[in-house]
Amino acid sequence: MSDDEREEKELDLTSPEVVTKYKSAAEIVNKALQLVVKECKPKTKIVDICEKGDAFIRDDTSELQEGDMVKIDMGCHIDGFIAVVAHTHVVQEGPVNDRKADVIAAANTAAEVALRLVRPGKKNKDVTDAIQKVAAAYDCKIVEGVLSHQLKQFVIDGNKVILSVSNPDTRVDDAEFEENEVYAVDIVASTGEGKPKLLDEKQTTIYKRAVDKNYHLKMKTSRFIFSEINQKFPILPFTARALEEKRARLGLVECVNHDLLQPYPVLHEKPGDYVAHIKFTVLLMPNGSDRITLHPLQELQPTKTIDDPEIKGWLALGTKTKKKGGGKKKKGKKNEGDKADAEPMDASKTDAAAS
Repeated sequence: MSDDEREEKELDLTSPEVVTKYKSAAEIVNKALQLVVKECKPKTKIVDICEKGDAFIRDDTSELQEGDMVKIDMGCHIDGFIAVVAHTHVVQEGPVNDRKADVIAAANTAAEVALRLVRPGKKNKDVTDAIQKVAAAYDCKIVEGVLSHQLKQFVIDGNKVILSVSNPDTRVDDAEFEENEVYAVDIVASTGEGKPKLLDEKQTTIYKRAVDKNYHLKMKTSRFIFSEINQKFPILPFTARALEEKRARLGLVECVNHDLLQPYPVLHEKPGDYVAHIKFTVLLMPNGSDRITLHPLQELQPTKTIDDPEIKGWLALGTKTKKKGGGKKKKGKKNEGDKADAEPMDASKTDAAAS
């Protein structure tokens, strides 16, 4: 793709998202004007008035609002061994209900099913089909284009891949899960079509070095930025906030345009639709699947419940493998953690309970 083809498309009022942003900005600036007018008093310094107006706009555009759905996605590595997690939280007190609850329950229940199917002997296709069925039970859809990858040391996108949605445009090799493998299972559900769009490339702040690509950058700023990236973040994803160069944005654009960096874009569903994101890291240990990243969900009151016997059957599967052999049992108290893992999950409680 040429540089000209990569130029940003002009956004106009044909996009409902653009109209919403205009009106949101207008509401904020109208309130700021009201505040500034009240501050216009005798002997008041103009600069003080301006600073109050600026502060009001900064606060109103940077803080979360009641009812906002926040998607949190992060990761960490120790010597290249990676743990990732994603969570969805609604900014409100009390239980989450209606369609927001539906989509979070869909993503969470799909994650619980995936946890029980990402196990030695199972196939990646089994997981793809199952999570779509779970989402449909909540009248939601799994978002297209999301991939779950095998993790290895310093590798966040291993060769074994789980598709979120199978279609003719996106294919991956069939794969079977094996003992001692590690996976990042990534579930994104939507109340909409499940086909989010990129509206503004400038919203992208996360990138990853494309290690198999090389190009002689023309701009001095780009070369400086690329050198810093190669020194600090040669393999794994990073945020542009971590770069020292203040003109990072300009340099990043040239790097992306020549495929030196892989962007992680911010995608948008249609206004009025809700999206939930759940991601976890799972270790396929000899004694079963060990989910090592998670956070409890808020209380959910979805409009749908799980009645499908196949989904209930998946949820009833344990995540630990029963020990074989007739060795003597040790006396003493039972290990409560092992007991809890061995018990099948109560499908009727997956909507509100943490995994």
